[in-house]
This record gives sequence, C-alpha cells and structure tokens, in this order.
Amino acid sequence: MVLTQLSRRGITDERVLDVMRQVKRHEFVEEAFQNRAYEDTPLPIDNGQTISQPFIVARMTELLNVQPTDKVLEIGTGSGYQAAILCMLAGKVYTIERHFALAREARARLEAAGLTNVIVKHGDGTIGWSDQAPFDKILITASAPHLPKTLSNQLKEGGRMIFPMGEGREQVLKVVDKIDGELQTQEMGVVSFVPLIGREGFSDPGSDPRQYMSGRSAVR
Repeated sequence: MVLTQLSRRGITDERVLDVMRQVKRHEFVEEAFQNRAYEDTPLPIDNGQTISQPFIVARMTELLNVQPTDKVLEIGTGSGYQAAILCMLAGKVYTIERHFALAREARARLEAAGLTNVIVKHGDGTIGWSDQAPFDKILITASAPHLPKTLSNQLKEGGRMIFPMGEGREQVLKVVDKIDGELQTQEMGVVSFVPLIGREGFSDPGSDPRQYMSGRSAVR
C-alpha cells in the first residue's frame, strides 16, 4: 500500500509514510471488508459513512504537517483510522464524531491499538471543542459549505486547518494558515467527501452520502 499507492503518487514525508506502515488499516475496517483493507479505495462503515482512501489520508496528513508537540482537532472520527495516524505524529489528538455508535466504536479501536494520546467525543464537530481550544492543527474529514468560522477561531496563531469545501460529488481541498490573525487560503486539488452536518455545516445530509465516495482523491 505505502509503495504503490502513496510513494509512487507523490507522498514524500517519511514520517507520514512510516506511520501509514505502522497503523493496521484492517483493524479499522468492517469485518466484511477486511480482505479489501489495503486497496486504493474508501470502504463503507456504519451510518452511511466511509473509511477514507489511504492516499487521501496520507495526503491530508502530509499537508497538515503535524509536529510532535501539536494539539490536533479532528472533525469526523469515523472508524478512527485518521485519528490513529494523527496520534502517531502529534502530542494530543481531540476528535469529534456526530454519530454516537461510530464514536463508541472508534474509541474502542483506538484503545485496542494502545493509543493513549487521543480523546473521542460525541457531538457537533462544526462548533469544535472550545474547552480545549486553541489547536495547533485542525483537520475536517467532511465537506463544509464555507470556511468554518467557529473552527477558524479555535485555530492557534501560526496554526493550520485543512478541509474540503463545496457541494456535490466533488469539492476543493483547502489549506488555511492563520498568520498575524489573518486566514491565508490555498487550494490543493479536487476531492470527494460526505457533507459536514451540523450547526455551522450543512443542515441535511440529503441523499445517500455514499454517493460522494467519502475520503477519495478525485484526481487519480
């Protein structure tokens, strides 16, 4: 997986490649799909969500540039796989999942993997985690309709936030840096994620979210 899907497609950060080797993706995949755990594709999990394609996990992690002392906020825990990758790179990870069952299962998987520097919360990720703010890095694994204001306010000066923005099957991956109190934004290609649902996101999931093939790079 690391050689054919990541290195050959441009992931160069050795720290990211190393943790992608270490974290066992099959432990975060539903039993029915474990024989496909290392394929170059997102896979279904409960509540109509997916575990992201390995390449997009690596790509977003590399862009986030997580450092060993960083406090990281993840919005959209899902299976817990992305959180596990972040845990191997960061000092502390806080992750929020709006589906109670997914949050519970992800917590169990992360504990089973021996990852102690992560806290899983069930709630509305669009309003962040004010009690623990500010964060050095914020990663959103669902597509927002606009730049999330509350989450931007919870980003530390000098921090970075990555998220997909847009509606429909394809969105633009945004990288936002907070410099001198201002948000500087770059666009890093086209991706496909489920919509971000919550107070400051989309109000309704609409049709079957699996149509979005969540967690996929749309440019192969």
